[in-house]
Amino acid sequence: MNGDKTMTRKELAEAIHQKMGFPKRMAAQLVDAFFDSVKNSLLAGDSVKIVRFGTFNLRHKSPRMGRNPQTGEAMEICRRSMVSFKACKSLREKLNREP
Repeated sequence: MNGDKTMTRKELAEAIHQKMGFPKRMAAQLVDAFFDSVKNSLLAGDSVKIVRFGTFNLRHKSPRMGRNPQTGEAMEICRRSMVSFKACKSLREKLNREP
């Protein structure tokens, strides 16, 4: 996979089907169950740590002043929450190896 490709849920389910031999429908249900669990944990304010992969955290951004790019008018950007991902050390090292 190069940097220009995005893996979809369907492709992830297909990869699980190929690697594990699960029926395609079961692999798709497994992918959906995994993402639902991650989503529900984040909505509850919990972090999700996946050993040898990384950690998903919920971050809160404070309100701040910004500018409307079309008009240049000052405006307040509301407080918001966002998900951040930090790869584990071994994954970061593999991603940053020189080819």
